[in-house]
Amino acid sequence: MSDSSTSRPHVRLRARASVSNPETRFDAYTRVAEDDGWTPDDDLPLLRTEVRDERPRRVITRNTSPDIGFDRSINPYRGCEHGCIYCFARPTHGYLGLSPGLDFETKLIARPDAPAVLARELGRKGYDVAPIALGTNTDPYQPIERERRIMREILEVLQAHRHPLSIATKGALVERDVDILADMAGQGLARVGISVTTLDADLARKLEPRVPSPKRRLQTIERLAKAGVEVRVMASPMIPGLTDPELESILQSARDAGAVGAAWIMLRLPYEVAGLFEDWLDRHVPLRKDKVLARLREMHGGRLYAADWGRRMRGEGLHAQLIARRFDLAVKRLGLREHLAPLRRDLFAVPLGTAAQPSLF
Repeated sequence: MSDSSTSRPHVRLRARASVSNPETRFDAYTRVAEDDGWTPDDDLPLLRTEVRDERPRRVITRNTSPDIGFDRSINPYRGCEHGCIYCFARPTHGYLGLSPGLDFETKLIARPDAPAVLARELGRKGYDVAPIALGTNTDPYQPIERERRIMREILEVLQAHRHPLSIATKGALVERDVDILADMAGQGLARVGISVTTLDADLARKLEPRVPSPKRRLQTIERLAKAGVEVRVMASPMIPGLTDPELESILQSARDAGAVGAAWIMLRLPYEVAGLFEDWLDRHVPLRKDKVLARLREMHGGRLYAADWGRRMRGEGLHAQLIARRFDLAVKRLGLREHLAPLRRDLFAVPLGTAAQPSLF
């Protein structure tokens, strides 16, 4: 059992992937919860999601990573109620003094001013246009978006500026915004990536407890495609020894639903995610644990994860090469494309009547 088992809160959990709140690498002290034996499990309070607001000064995050195909992104939320146990973004909650475990799933940060701040950033003199990626760290269509609508407002700003964008999500709520996405896709300004980790509904519920089912995600691909939105299926993350046998089936199902592009990424376990994932394996698939971890170590030079440029996304070694080869063959056979045409940049314009460009009337 991993060290993440040392901080189990005395609450009832419902549809949560993590069952603990392990310390982060920034914590100076270790805290261990002890059951006093007085409160029956049925009487424990239910752990509920909390949301706090953040007032950002900037919302466009820049990067120079050679491993990803964009140089800027926006995340409307910190933390993610989808609760995917493998999420590489979990350690970022440590910067907020929160745990990458249950805190990441239940103590969320919303950024309601993001649309207005974005409009100011796009209106600055000399702004250089390139596609903005949405959902690169946490999902913009997680459950709280239904009420907060921050993502919807961000899309409205990008639509008004005719700014290119790409979205990565597991959330079916993206269908709500098909009016904006279809309009922008018709101008070559938008595309959507839908992540499908497994087609096994039971396994998906354990891995991603508050994510729409695999079947529902395939329906989202179909509905977006029928509306004229270019969709890429992301078979990610591939978990060696657990989900990698499904690679071809995922690609086939997504292609049949209307996807035109495909991508894949190997499971990544940075920092505290490794312990959380080991604990999850113990609880849900103990007989596969040794195989999964052995495969990962094989791909990362004896470690569960190595963050080296050029290798962190897909690993290395024989098994990583086999998955890459299977992907290439399946994409070719199915007529999917790994590289889609660039989104347009030439249509960008600051709308009349903004603070940066006031109207004459």
